[in-house]
Amino acid sequence: MILPIKILSVLVALEFFYILYLETFATTSDTTARVFGMDKAELARPSVQTLFKNQGIYNGLIGVLVLLAALVFASKIAVMLLMGTIVLVALYGSLTSSPSILFKQGGLAIVTLILCVIF
Repeated sequence: MILPIKILSVLVALEFFYILYLETFATTSDTTARVFGMDKAELARPSVQTLFKNQGIYNGLIGVLVLLAALVFASKIAVMLLMGTIVLVALYGSLTSSPSILFKQGGLAIVTLILCVIF
């Protein structure tokens, strides 16, 4: 696997670790409210806290899987599968929530997937 794919994969993983941070540790922060377009009072609701923390763990585990695929196993196929999954989830989010999600959450994954296909 070429170095640019590894670098982009690490950046994708870092993006998902940032989402983990926002959803799990900074749930009621101004940044989290802005990123998710939610009122801080809504973010403070116990049910939302539980949902966000659960979702944050999923996002963190995606980051771990991307790092494992790119750096430990150096598997282009695994990286492509993960990037494809990320792009599909971002596409779903863009259709059901906000069109900008496709590029905010899926942008780096799209570029990484394209590089995997080309190289």
